Amino acid sequence: MPPIDPQPPRAFDEQRSLQTGLLVVIAFAIIMFLLVQAQFLLISLAIAIILFSLTSDAINTISRVRIGKARFSIGVASFLAVILIATVLLTLSAIILSQANTVVFTIMQYAEPTQKAVAELFSWMGEDVEAAVLNWMRQIQVGDYLRTAAGQAGNILSGTVLVILFVGFLFLERLWFSTKLTNLFGDAERAARVERIISSIIHRVNRYLLVKALVSFVTGILVYGVMSGFGLELATAMGVLTFVLNFIPNIGSIVATVATAMVAYVQSGDTVIGLAVLSLVMLIQFVIGQVLDPLLLGRALRLSSFGIIISLAFWAAVWGIPGMFLAVPIMVAMMIVCSHIPLMRPVAVLLSREGLPDTELDLDSATKRAPQ
Repeated sequence: MPPIDPQPPRAFDEQRSLQTGLLVVIAFAIIMFLLVQAQFLLISLAIAIILFSLTSDAINTISRVRIGKARFSIGVASFLAVILIATVLLTLSAIILSQANTVVFTIMQYAEPTQKAVAELFSWMGEDVEAAVLNWMRQIQVGDYLRTAAGQAGNILSGTVLVILFVGFLFLERLWFSTKLTNLFGDAERAARVERIISSIIHRVNRYLLVKALVSFVTGILVYGVMSGFGLELATAMGVLTFVLNFIPNIGSIVATVATAMVAYVQSGDTVIGLAVLSLVMLIQFVIGQVLDPLLLGRALRLSSFGIIISLAFWAAVWGIPGMFLAVPIMVAMMIVCSHIPLMRPVAVLLSREGLPDTELDLDSATKRAPQ
């Protein structure tokens, strides 16, 4: 009986590549399913990790403070941080819940005037066009969306409690983090490198969030000043809205600018005032976004602009509006991790702005901030 010829190497490689591709597709589908189905849990976990990273440096500072010969231990400092985070989050949740109905009522009150104002902007094209635009605007059921959003506001409290629990457990894990990494990898040098990478991610995300908070605060104050200068109502609301939306890169500032201009136009009924507010707010957003923001961020956030848009679209599709706020911190973490994994480095190159992701920029400084 003649021997059976083995499968040709080329055919075997093609079959293996096909199997690998199918496994990748299946794994991606499973991950997407889990991301969508467990979004409430995962969003709470992501927010808890960000809060944990923001307070890690503060805890290290508190633990070095001496009162006479005594000083705060890491455990006591962590406990104080959890109490502070819980207090702030519960207070914010109470404020949001108490103001939800007021916000819905106010928006409903301005919904119809806004629809008419937008239609009037097309009056120069003829009455038929103005009427068509008004009919189209009225088809947008603003009330239904707002009632749904108000109904979901009740989830804020449960989400807040979940975030507080996650933060508390993260601080507990922090006490033995270095020991666990060493035992996990079985190599102190590799464990130290992973710890430096994690600390580098924390450092960059912290800097991004702090700079964004400062820049958004300044922008919100200036928008409040513009609205107050024209004697318009809802100046505080527009300033707060601008502050919040500026955390969404690119898109958030555009939405905040258009919303502020529309509110000014609806309230005043004067096209000149509406255009003046639009021009001033656009100037504020441009100067701060193109000058102050890059100046403060420096090299800490060298992300591709196109990559940011793709990340916003992806996480908005998966997690909705919360995903848009978390898109950039997640992208920063992905770029740093991928830049230290040889097989994943092409992904880091695509995510970076100049195609040159930094691998050692923050590691030395991050070592001092590594969890202890």
